[in-house]
Amino acid sequence: MLEEQVKAALNDVRPSLQADGGDVEFVSFKEDDGTVSVKLTGACGGCPMAQMTLKRGIEDFLREKIPQVKTVVGV
Repeated sequence: MLEEQVKAALNDVRPSLQADGGDVEFVSFKEDDGTVSVKLTGACGGCPMAQMTLKRGIEDFLREKIPQVKTVVGV
């Protein structure tokens, strides 16, 4: 159930990334420690600001929407 919530929330973030030529792919969610793994693709994959997008954009958004999310990591 939480995994589906995470995927739905990522779909809410996706248009912002796509507007800049990038995207995000869900990889996994570990409920035991609240870690979401994602892959940034397109322009986001090689962008020097990718880490900031991951932490200050995606992670902050997911943590606000789903309190069980503790961190987001890129793979």
